[in-house]
Amino acid sequence: MSPRIAVIEHQASCPPALFGRWLVEAGCELEVVRPYLGEDLPTLTSYDGVLVLGGEMSAHDDATVPWLGPLKEQLHTVIAAGTPLLGICLGHQLLALAEGGEVAPCRLGQTVGIQHVGWASAAAEDLLTLECSGEERGIHWNCDVVVDVPEGTVVLARDARGNVQVARFGRRAWGIQAHPEADGEVVRRWA
Repeated sequence: MSPRIAVIEHQASCPPALFGRWLVEAGCELEVVRPYLGEDLPTLTSYDGVLVLGGEMSAHDDATVPWLGPLKEQLHTVIAAGTPLLGICLGHQLLALAEGGEVAPCRLGQTVGIQHVGWASAAAEDLLTLECSGEERGIHWNCDVVVDVPEGTVVLARDARGNVQVARFGRRAWGIQAHPEADGEVVRRWA
């Protein structure tokens, strides 16, 4: 039986794109959930893995984006259960908030473009990043960043400004500020 992966898509312009293709090629079955279209969040711990994508909203927009509060509660549960979890951009920020971290606007304004990934020494020993070469770059398109990581977080990379780029928030829960899912078509739509 194929591993079932819940994909939380916050808006149509931020699809799973490359990451979705990679997961399907690896034999996974994706169940894309679109709460912006009125779809209910499923019980995320019932899946073999969870992918939380990016979006234009802030991770603090619970009052105007009704699924964000319940999603953060579920992410905390998913992390505690040890279900494999990856948060991308907004997803990364939601993971940090779910565990008690802090997210705020970038001090120097929006980050857009390709940035070098500043791997920390801990990345060489992490399951997700141990194969990284040190030459990686990532597409960044964000206004907010994680400014305070929750207790127990392992920071795996920082950008040149010192912002958290990649972190492990639990035994099997990672967040990345960049957009490894964005292919050329997605970036063209954003631009």
